[in-house]
Amino acid sequence: MQSVLRLRTAVRLGRNLTRGRQQALSSQISATGQGARRLPVIIGTAVGLCAGGLLYEYNRRKCSSVTYAATTENHQNSVISLTKEHALYLWIHVKGTADPKACAKVAANVQKYVDGIIPPKEADENDEIWAGVAFGPSFYARCGGTVHENYDYPHRSGKNGDLPSTGGDIFVHAKSNSRGGLYELAQAVLKNLPEGSVENVEEVYGFVYKNGRDLSGFIDGTENPADDESRTEVAINKETGGSYLITQRWIHKFNVINNTKVSTMENWVGRNIDDSTEQRRKSVTSHVARMTNGSQFNAAKPYQIVRQSQPYGLSSKESGLFFIAYAASPKNFEYMLGRMVGEGRDNLSDDIMLLTKCVTGTYWYAPSLSELAKLK
Repeated sequence: MQSVLRLRTAVRLGRNLTRGRQQALSSQISATGQGARRLPVIIGTAVGLCAGGLLYEYNRRKCSSVTYAATTENHQNSVISLTKEHALYLWIHVKGTADPKACAKVAANVQKYVDGIIPPKEADENDEIWAGVAFGPSFYARCGGTVHENYDYPHRSGKNGDLPSTGGDIFVHAKSNSRGGLYELAQAVLKNLPEGSVENVEEVYGFVYKNGRDLSGFIDGTENPADDESRTEVAINKETGGSYLITQRWIHKFNVINNTKVSTMENWVGRNIDDSTEQRRKSVTSHVARMTNGSQFNAAKPYQIVRQSQPYGLSSKESGLFFIAYAASPKNFEYMLGRMVGEGRDNLSDDIMLLTKCVTGTYWYAPSLSELAKLK
């Protein structure tokens, strides 16, 4: 029991310290225009998988004390932090006649709205909100933002379905164990955008299902980098401190899921449904094979991403997976999406698309805190 209490205290302390340092850095950058500096971040908590599903693990050798690692903490809260019980995915299309800089200024102040909902000194792990904002390529350019890589998202088609390009201008990603707080955040952002500036909004709320499973029953995010150091390495661009992200909304084909043998679906995915163990013998069109170098067991992964996906929807309406992931370069996503629809030499498509249909998709750039300060 004492170990559990120490763990909870350490995790809470770590979250509060990390939040405090993020806010302090954001304030410093806003006031001085300085870039990143070396700051400590909490380590010792991670996400892992076992037969029981998604587990929050920790380094038992460090459970009696808080351990810090030096890192450049110039990224937004949403990028490498772990998922929570609920998520907000606010996908905004701005009118062409709207003032992009005025809209971007509102979005860049997302942390101010978070602090108005739950003051930092009062927040704990139950109601704290981790939030970040990102911008579409055309919109970010109109705001004067610059990036080092092209992140236009092309429409793709394959034998098993399409990956449509639906665009977007502003994207807010937030996580909390309180859905009510996320609803208030969405209200605050939309209320403060200039009147008449919004063309269309897609407001989606994600949730944890069965300890981290997708609505299809499979464990989601098995290969996700677990610790802060590896997540930072995968997700944060070393030149800018920002991060590229992909968002896609998938509607699951429950008529297929409910009427297909589990063994068949396991072959499509390339993993066992119970414990997410990778199949030693799998089809070259299985999802695991398409995301790696081939159907060999434990094949090398040319690119990694930091997934933040969660299920969404209502049982009486459409539901599925809101796929979101961060990476240091859009090339990480390009490789994976190309493999899904059979681009390249083999012309093979991903069997995961037999279970679900992609209806929206685009790339975004989440500026570093120093880049974000320039938009305020």
